[in-house]
Amino acid sequence: MANKIPGGYNGKILRVNLTENTTSVEEIDEKFCRKYIGGAGFIAYYLYKELKPGIDPLGPDNKLIFALGPLAGISIAGSARNCIGSKSPNGNIVKAEAGGDWSVELKRAGFDGIIVDGKAAKPVYLWIENGEVTIKDAGHLWGMQTRETQNTLRKELDDNKIQVAMIGPAGENLVQFSCIMNGLYDAAGRGGVGAVMGSKNLKAIAVRGTHRPKVVSPEGIKEARAWLIENKDLWAAMAEGGTGGHGAAIEMAVTSGNVSVNNFREGIFPNSAEIDAASLKLKMDGCYACPIRCKKVLEVKEPYVVDPAYGGPEYETIGSLGTNCGIGDIKAITKGNEICNADGLDTISAGMVVSFAMECYENGLLTKEDTGGIDLKFGNADAMIKTLELISKREGIGNLLAEGATKAGGKIGKDAGKFSMEVKGIGIPMHEPRLKQALGLGYMVNPHGADHMTNMHDVALTMEGRGLDQYKPLMGTITPIPLEDLGPLKIALLRITMLVRIIQDSLVLCNFIPFPHKKMADITGAITGWDTDIMELLRVAERITTLFRLINIREGLTAEDDKLPDRFFQGKSGALAEKPLDPTKMEEAKSYYYTLMGWDPKTGVPLKEKVAELEIDA
Repeated sequence: MANKIPGGYNGKILRVNLTENTTSVEEIDEKFCRKYIGGAGFIAYYLYKELKPGIDPLGPDNKLIFALGPLAGISIAGSARNCIGSKSPNGNIVKAEAGGDWSVELKRAGFDGIIVDGKAAKPVYLWIENGEVTIKDAGHLWGMQTRETQNTLRKELDDNKIQVAMIGPAGENLVQFSCIMNGLYDAAGRGGVGAVMGSKNLKAIAVRGTHRPKVVSPEGIKEARAWLIENKDLWAAMAEGGTGGHGAAIEMAVTSGNVSVNNFREGIFPNSAEIDAASLKLKMDGCYACPIRCKKVLEVKEPYVVDPAYGGPEYETIGSLGTNCGIGDIKAITKGNEICNADGLDTISAGMVVSFAMECYENGLLTKEDTGGIDLKFGNADAMIKTLELISKREGIGNLLAEGATKAGGKIGKDAGKFSMEVKGIGIPMHEPRLKQALGLGYMVNPHGADHMTNMHDVALTMEGRGLDQYKPLMGTITPIPLEDLGPLKIALLRITMLVRIIQDSLVLCNFIPFPHKKMADITGAITGWDTDIMELLRVAERITTLFRLINIREGLTAEDDKLPDRFFQGKSGALAEKPLDPTKMEEAKSYYYTLMGWDPKTGVPLKEKVAELEIDA
């Protein structure tokens, strides 16, 4: 009997062995697709089944997986995303998502994912066109920034519609927080996937496809598109300026204490109103089939020249390279964003490692001799820009900082590690755990480290409205929950929210698309033909999350790795001056989360009955 393939899938995973210079195709069936969905689910399965424990994450035995979901290539908002996973240079599991149009082309080229093994003898790139795969020489591309790489490939392959997933110089130089860029401003940013790609001598994956995926119920997709337009009020603000670019977003974040100021040490930033990206907005852009158009494209001509082809900074970048480094100059921040997108750096971790270095410099742990003459103090915009450039090149002080704040702190010694604001080696995003305490717990327990996307933002639970109403189908009516609450009910909501995010990361659906839980299941059914619901999808997400946990445990991580930096258990100036986290309360909440996940309440090890229930080894 022929392999039955549900709608939205090609039923094919491309395998590439760069050591042997070979490619092959693995078929997947409907049972597998329904059990793991795609994206994060496919990554969890293959890493759990095939990754050898204890391997060097930058060695040839690591796997780099690009995974699509059933939504890729479908003409519906939020569908133009893919998930990338591997063993992180930090030693734990990593997954990261990116938008743009690359996933659309890969799905139309005939594949649901790519598994890259081994290491090429010299730089190469993959060229995939409608099922045909070629491993091609990339010696002429090595050293190029992303725009030059993309332009060169489109000219070389004679097609301006080619989409490219690539690394910049940072990935080539194995910067531990380098990313993979889909085009020029869509980044799979967290966890160092760019370094893994660079370690394999893989510069880029260029893709072109023309075969549209099958949809079982086109009417269901049409209805979902209509719902989104009818509910424009839920996303209109995002369309006006993206994140951090509509009105006084950063100013409000500073006022509430939510954003980092000077490496999360302080809470007052007088110039917050001056770093509103809306003041520089040139136009808005977006991903395939999405009406929201949430991506800023900015141009600066002086005192820094910024190429608008690299987009513009979003909230996280404005915070990480701005307030976090004490910098109140939106033009300098936009220049820093350009450097990160051109060289392939995660803007969050890049900003956090620069602020780490600034605090070390302020405390005499780094000197001008160490920095090569750079006056690396908080507020020095030129120093931030120069340091980013050195990190990508691994030159001077950049070679040390390219290891990330935690590893750099260990090399500096003298208690420099206390200035590292990372969880599992990943820089903390621009959302303050002392304000959003359940989010802080999410940073702790996320298998891939500090992540604000696979997470919950507590503020949404403090008032009546959509923030709470979304949970009614799953948990009934819930009264507002205070910000400082970390009881079992709030942790139950955190668990559900994180599982929903894993559903989105497996479908792969953009988190900014405000589809209710039921509608996500309806869309999945319309594409695949499955009679599914949110409860089935939550169960799949629970399986995926538990697989990630098991991989980390196999790699030697324990409950001790689920922790925040000590700084968050201290007060700071501004709105949160008297509101440090309570360590006992956070540990109790962590135990609640473990228990609700079916893991040992002390160790976080998944119970054997939970593993069996989720059919992980079946």
